[in-house]
Amino acid sequence: MLKKIPKILSPDLVHALMRMGHGDEIVLADANFPGHSLHDRVIRCDGLGIPPLLDAILELLPLDPYADHQAALMSVVPGDPVVPTIWDAYREIVAVHDASAQLAFEDRFAFYERAKNAYAIVVTGEEALYGNIILKKGVI
Repeated sequence: MLKKIPKILSPDLVHALMRMGHGDEIVLADANFPGHSLHDRVIRCDGLGIPPLLDAILELLPLDPYADHQAALMSVVPGDPVVPTIWDAYREIVAVHDASAQLAFEDRFAFYERAKNAYAIVVTGEEALYGNIILKKGVI
């Protein structure tokens, strides 16, 4: 154990956050996300929801102030009646850690393509539909 590192973060996840450089992205994926078919570097956080994990990660991870958007969400597929209320939680959590952060929306397949280029995908136990979020690392 180390001081000041949120206990919800596994050693593998902290290691990935440390290895990421400026502009690298990390995907926090819901339980339905095809992480293993999109990427070789997958970190499992089964049983954890994204909101507490997002909060813990943002204790350590600076967001990129030079990017147009510091985070991205997967847009609802046209015609799908789902209203992702989890996005409100994400906005609140991100704002606590970076009041100037902006969130963008990516359509489903563009989100998948972006995930392929991320540093890592964190597959969680989050059950909220459209619960995926990409974070872009900044500098300290």
